[in-house]
Amino acid sequence: MRKIVALLCAACLTAAPRTVCAAMADSAKSACVINGTTGEVIFAKNETEKLPMASTTKIMTAITAIDHSSPDEIVTVSAAAASQEGSSAYIEPGMEVCMQDLLYGLMLNSGNDAAYAIAEHISGSVEEFAELMNKKTEEIGLNNTHFKNPSGLEDKEHYTTALDLALTARRAMSIPAIREIVGTQKYQTKTDNTDKVLYFSNHNKMLKMYEGATGVKTGFTRAAGRCLVSSAKRDGMEFIAVTLCDPNDWKDHTEMLDYAFSKYYPKRIVEKGMTVKTAKIGGEKYAMTAAEDFVIPLRESGGNTIDVISHISQDLAAPINAGEKVGYLEIRYDGKTVGSVDVVSESDIMENGNIEIGNSFYAHFRRVTEKLLV
Repeated sequence: MRKIVALLCAACLTAAPRTVCAAMADSAKSACVINGTTGEVIFAKNETEKLPMASTTKIMTAITAIDHSSPDEIVTVSAAAASQEGSSAYIEPGMEVCMQDLLYGLMLNSGNDAAYAIAEHISGSVEEFAELMNKKTEEIGLNNTHFKNPSGLEDKEHYTTALDLALTARRAMSIPAIREIVGTQKYQTKTDNTDKVLYFSNHNKMLKMYEGATGVKTGFTRAAGRCLVSSAKRDGMEFIAVTLCDPNDWKDHTEMLDYAFSKYYPKRIVEKGMTVKTAKIGGEKYAMTAAEDFVIPLRESGGNTIDVISHISQDLAAPINAGEKVGYLEIRYDGKTVGSVDVVSESDIMENGNIEIGNSFYAHFRRVTEKLLV
């Protein structure tokens, strides 16, 4: 591991302060918007107040399910799961449904039956599955969240905060399978042992009404009121908004996301195809390049430290195929890892032998730094 360089995004190293704006989300009991890449809080209102969160619970259900199962596992639906009250994926007792399809029913239809079936399959009971969810809160670093079930049905010991829910969504959107599901508007599938076709439709209207919307989840019970977690991405920048108990959530989320996009600009920290390292073998030089761009949303007025750390083995040996991963770049924002980019070989390296790794990345990255500081 080798730290290449630190980017100072302004002369001042103090992070920009969180903005509280009373004009936004005034109908919500609590609300917040975070930077989806860094987790920085952009706007907040009662963001640490413990409140019920209805079916936005299912964001954590999906995270936990993916951690403890594979998408092609077959789940046999029990009578207890099929009879769950509230919103439904319309699964029936005895149906055999693959886990991936159940996750679509969970997140699009907000199926309480799907949540129950997933919990039973993985843990044997809702109670045991809820404990897995609670362990996940510790891993993510949520301080004010507790789960009693995977669906969000009312329970006085089932609660979260707007901030914790935003951080939960940030974790979920880092998982490609969940990102794909929550960005899907319609989905249909057949069960393994019946001819019945299941049709799922996303309840999240933001996907249609907001430019760049990517997710995430709606929720409602009489105790919790209208709850919404939304996300949107433009120019490589993604923001996540949350409101709890908000009768005007579509309007409020539009305003909060607009506010976030107006306060940040996209900074491309890593460019796809840029040479990270050079490899030398048999007198020939080969380039090791970044497999994709990496963008961090930055404030015009704030200063933060960005570190890029190279993780490339010094013991690489040929042959190596073009496009083969040889390492990765770790991107840190104010000391915390916020993402990574694979490093791949630009071309085939067919000559057998040990490879000598050079240091060409530093000069390229220094030029990026100088542009950033102008």
